[in-house]
Amino acid sequence: MPEDQYTHGHHASVVDAHATRNIANSAAYLAPHLAPGQRLLDVGCGPGTITAEFAERVAPGEVLGIDIGEDVIDQAAERFPDVRFEVQDLYALDSPDDSWDIVHAHQVLQHVSDPVAALREMRRVAKPGGLVAVRDADYAAMHWSPQIPELDRWLQVYRQVAYGNDAEPDAGRWLLGWAREAGFTDITPNVSTWLFANDEGRQWWGGTWSQRVLHSSLATQAVEMGHATMDELQELSAGWTRWSNEPNGWFVVVHGELLCRA
Repeated sequence: MPEDQYTHGHHASVVDAHATRNIANSAAYLAPHLAPGQRLLDVGCGPGTITAEFAERVAPGEVLGIDIGEDVIDQAAERFPDVRFEVQDLYALDSPDDSWDIVHAHQVLQHVSDPVAALREMRRVAKPGGLVAVRDADYAAMHWSPQIPELDRWLQVYRQVAYGNDAEPDAGRWLLGWAREAGFTDITPNVSTWLFANDEGRQWWGGTWSQRVLHSSLATQAVEMGHATMDELQELSAGWTRWSNEPNGWFVVVHGELLCRA
């Protein structure tokens, strides 16, 4: 099985950002398919905020959130003691065949070196007629205004680090092909966006990235791989802060989404 390197890591700047995710902003495409009594597996659950909302929606059904990071699983379990969380490998899920009504993965496939194998494993544990739901960003499709050179350079560095980890930062556009290669034939594709264009959104998005480019695993790996120096990362951080203070600042994150019927 591949040994993947998570580009972002689990620094507080990353986990705090991920903890703002919920069904409304990150899994709206799946929401109409949630029903009481379903069994749902949340793959790569991170701090568990989406998982916990799933548990409310499908109660009294069983929900399990899994992640490869023991530290973030501990945080999720502490924050949501009524939800079950475990450390598991998405390439070797600890579930029998045909055991879950829904298998969900948000922003996961962009970080793995073999997304087709991951999708095959998710398909294995989904019940016949069940759903595998995946959503991933497409970094090359992100766009912003005004055009700040530091943000152009940020994107270049990010993509270099991701490719250095044998990952695919533009995963959103590749989901359909990966799913077909994994054996799915009944697939509903979709696209959605996050838009940061008001004061609160700009301050939050710019603020989280100004910290992540300095303190997360992205920063460490960028330096270790020779794609940037710490001095340059300081400049990228300042660029993010400058963008967040632009009164007409605009940033769009594009996501590909799939509902795959097992």
